[in-house]
Amino acid sequence: MADLSVDLGKFQLKNPVMTASGTFGYGFEYNQYYDISRLGAVVVKGIRMTPSHGNPTPRVVEVTGGMLNAIGLQGPGVEKFLHDQHYMPFLRKTGAAVIVNIWGTTVAEYAEVASRLDAERQGITALEINISCPNVKAGGAAFGTDVRLASEVVSAVRKATTLPLITKLSPNVTKISDFARAAEDCGSDAVSLINTLSAMAIDIETRRPVLANKTGGFSGPAVKPVAVKMVYDTAKAVRIPVIGMGGIMNADDAIEFFLAGASAVAVGTANFVDPFTPLKVIEGINAYLDRHNFKSVRDIIGALEA
Repeated sequence: MADLSVDLGKFQLKNPVMTASGTFGYGFEYNQYYDISRLGAVVVKGIRMTPSHGNPTPRVVEVTGGMLNAIGLQGPGVEKFLHDQHYMPFLRKTGAAVIVNIWGTTVAEYAEVASRLDAERQGITALEINISCPNVKAGGAAFGTDVRLASEVVSAVRKATTLPLITKLSPNVTKISDFARAAEDCGSDAVSLINTLSAMAIDIETRRPVLANKTGGFSGPAVKPVAVKMVYDTAKAVRIPVIGMGGIMNADDAIEFFLAGASAVAVGTANFVDPFTPLKVIEGINAYLDRHNFKSVRDIIGALEA
């Protein structure tokens, strides 16, 4: 068996396969199927300071090549996450590597939730900053589509915690590598990409949007070529590790991301199709490495011959 461990700068994982935030709940939902500590890391659904009820329904729709969602970052809030037995107390018992995805509607809220998690950091491997959120003080503009706002968020979170930071980048920009470099310059220890693509579905009989929110985020196998290209561009632009995601349905998909320069990958929408997908991806990566006589997954990171 090949060595599947990876070094993500400020932290290491026993294998390079994690779950994408928003597709794996808080871990306990999937632990009934298998021991989630077998994964490289569990990335939990987004946490902010206060509870969030999310958007009205309908907020999920299947489309050709994937799905749209407009969940609206529903979550329990940081205090319930830290203390309710279904959340962080449960995750600590599993022994899984836990990455907490965080968000806010102001720069101050991002920093506040990071500080709160820092104060009870036992069992937390890293924080992932979701910058694809609307800034209520800037007319709803997403932090992740404005380099200056993105920099402000990462800088504020960096000052609030010494935990390793991953910045999750939005693909809804002209040049994603600019945002990756800004995150790196402001103290992010890694970047993850891509988040969902802005999209829409219309019911032609009612002539109304299918989602109550009108628009949502597009994910699934159809976005993979876009994600691979963005990971390739980003890996060439920064020195920090890149975590690739977007349309990974099997090990072959994951290997494309490694060859493009990703140091780790995250499985998202595929979890809804088959909850065992992350384990199958781990097994498939190992089989590929053995078949090609690679001793370590690190041997194929950025190994694209182009």
